[in-house]
Amino acid sequence: MSATPSTILVVEDDAIVRMLIVDVLEELEFSVLEAADAEEALEVVNNPDSVIDLMMTDVGLPDMDGKELATRVRVLRPALPILFASGYAENIDVPAGMQVIAKPFSIDQLRDKVKSMLSVS
Repeated sequence: MSATPSTILVVEDDAIVRMLIVDVLEELEFSVLEAADAEEALEVVNNPDSVIDLMMTDVGLPDMDGKELATRVRVLRPALPILFASGYAENIDVPAGMQVIAKPFSIDQLRDKVKSMLSVS
């Protein structure tokens, strides 16, 4: 039997992009939670029953940007690894424990990035 799959919270306001990311992560045998915006993501993070091993968020969200979301999530879950997805990855500097993946990314890039971030914890 394999270990319990890691759970990834995907925060993406574009439903089609979110669905694609979720499909890819599920194919890679991760368990996935979804949120369409920062508010929804914070509800999931605030829920003490939610198991989250990594949060992947778009930088451009309608209600607050991904970095602000990350700051608020870190207050609730200080050790949570956070992965930003951005079309402007080279312009983003992120705090410790957070990384950036440039859009568009391949399935392999996503898998490698997520696995490398999860193996640290």
